[in-house]
Amino acid sequence: MNSNAGWELKIRDRALKNVEKFPKKDRERITGVIEREIGLNPYLGDIEKIKGEENHWRRRIGAYRIFYEIIPQEKTIFVFRIERRTSKTY
Repeated sequence: MNSNAGWELKIRDRALKNVEKFPKKDRERITGVIEREIGLNPYLGDIEKIKGEENHWRRRIGAYRIFYEIIPQEKTIFVFRIERRTSKTY
């Protein structure tokens, strides 16, 4: 759990375990984006709303996708999935 500019950042354990499988350079880039960018303002960057879900978004980081839920009334960002983009990602 992290707190940045009023937003609380939560990351699902399964998402963190998936990131551990990525190359070190990619892992550092992804965790940096989560902490320094998504954690400060989840509405900025290369994001797209996930269809059919009220507050679910995805952020593109090169070949990777970060999926998260924004809970505005609680000022919470919940990262629930981080994956390398494949034909089965969506």
